Amino acid sequence: MEKHALQKWTVALAGNPNVGKSTLFNNLTGMRQHTGNWPGKTVEVAQGICRWEGWELHITDLPGTYSLRGSSEDERIAGEFLDSGLADCTVVVCDGSCLERTLILALEILQRVERAVVCVNLMDEAKRQGIRLDTERLETRLGAAVVTTSAGDRAGMTRLLSAIAAACEGQQERMRPIWRDTVTEAEKIAAECTVRENAGQNWRYVLDRVLVSRRYGIPILICMLLCLVWLTVWGANLPSDMLWQFFSWGYARLSALFRFAPEWLRGLLLDGVYVTCSRVVSVMLPPMAIFFPLFTILEDVGYLPRMAFLMDHGMSRCGGCGKQALTLCMGLGCNAVGVMGCRIIDSPRERVVAILTNAMVPCNGRFPTLILLGSLFFPRVGSAFVVAACVALGVAGAMGVSGVLGKVFLRGQPSGFLMEIPPFRRPRLGKILMRSLVDRTLFIAGRAVCVAAPAGAVIWGLANTPLLQGIAAALDPLGTALGMNGVIFLGFLLALPANELLIPVILMMLTSSATLDAGIAASGALLLEAGVTWKMALCTMVFTLFHWPCTTTLQTIYRETRSWKKTAAAFLLPTAVGMVLCGMLNLLL
Repeated sequence: MEKHALQKWTVALAGNPNVGKSTLFNNLTGMRQHTGNWPGKTVEVAQGICRWEGWELHITDLPGTYSLRGSSEDERIAGEFLDSGLADCTVVVCDGSCLERTLILALEILQRVERAVVCVNLMDEAKRQGIRLDTERLETRLGAAVVTTSAGDRAGMTRLLSAIAAACEGQQERMRPIWRDTVTEAEKIAAECTVRENAGQNWRYVLDRVLVSRRYGIPILICMLLCLVWLTVWGANLPSDMLWQFFSWGYARLSALFRFAPEWLRGLLLDGVYVTCSRVVSVMLPPMAIFFPLFTILEDVGYLPRMAFLMDHGMSRCGGCGKQALTLCMGLGCNAVGVMGCRIIDSPRERVVAILTNAMVPCNGRFPTLILLGSLFFPRVGSAFVVAACVALGVAGAMGVSGVLGKVFLRGQPSGFLMEIPPFRRPRLGKILMRSLVDRTLFIAGRAVCVAAPAGAVIWGLANTPLLQGIAAALDPLGTALGMNGVIFLGFLLALPANELLIPVILMMLTSSATLDAGIAASGALLLEAGVTWKMALCTMVFTLFHWPCTTTLQTIYRETRSWKKTAAAFLLPTAVGMVLCGMLNLLL
């Protein structure tokens, strides 16, 4: 093959979800990648550059779809890109362990494009299942080059790049075949080209029957989520304390450094910005660093689609779908991540419902408030159980409000639920750590710090004036009607930038101190001395569950919907629910 220096070609990656397409894309592009919206659309596509043997391949990772004939946003984007002729070569990614199912889309694509390479990925998984592939016969039946890969191990990458280069240069002339029934052709081709040497795999079948059954699946799901919450709450205590001690040590060093600075500047930067950001990081980072890897493990082994299948019946009766259950679980780590996860919901109506109700599930930023009040006023129950009960209440509230929205305000025909149930796979540690810690934990924590820094400066400025106490007194009738008081309600308002600020801000006002760190070590005693009762604590916990989302989540909601009305609805809806519930509790207790 004659190589041309800096020869540029455009390549499209297409395939079903869960065939390793993103891993393949990451292997080809490395860190030379970015995301962007397809013109006129809101669904992001990943784009990157691969330089190899004098070639420069501009690769576009199209959204994973099961067909090009549907009406979902992902299917329209993939179909429009392939029909546009922008790609010099299309790489169709199939699953070697489930070839028949993934060939259906491959046959559709091969009828549309002229230059294509079929990449049969996950051959390591196929080998473990005793599946052997006849690539030569498959090439003949499909009329396109076939390359086998194991993207997780980077096996077959060189062969794939060689096939892409040959297709881009037009060295592999092919006639576009026409299949009238892609499902029946897919079935025949898979049967002809694959051999299953050991058809056992009984343990996979038995495990699936248990996990997706209504008798055992739901209890297993509940126990698993309870363990996830317990591990997050229990495991985050020590790292949070260690981080806070580290930041306290840094506070002492910075205080010595700023000893000659004006008092107002020292207070603004240290007691305002530094202490606020320290509190957010020490409280927010450890739970996310525990929750996201655990959640990603469930995602990587293939349990999340099964969970969505179990939840679909209940969610559909509430105007949602099983995929909304996944976004609610994402919200346990961070509601902003849960809102972004709503992209997987095909129906625009159901996607809006999921976005508007996601903040009703407590994120880890609200865990400290729930843990403190639960352990202080309900010690016999236990903080982990209190948080688990709050999570259950939040999910119930989200489902109930979803039902009202779907049947009254956002009426429409429920969409069909189609989600692949992939085979169980071994978790890939490197991928889990990269996705959970770098892509999610550090990204969300960094964005929260960007919001918390100016918020800390503003709160410190207000604390040095009589303004806060005056506002708290003005809000006292409303706070009392909700079973709290004006100070607590003002604390919720001032904690809008980050939920982690709620308890520090309340303590700051109760102690009349100008620093958010005042009395943190003895926070429980301070709350009791200030006259906070178990009834006020209970109403505060309920309002912690149901009130406006934080600034980061609101920004994410606007970015996802591009609508100020929907963002305002996401602010007002949970707040209205919280006020009604707290008002009822205040009257009944």
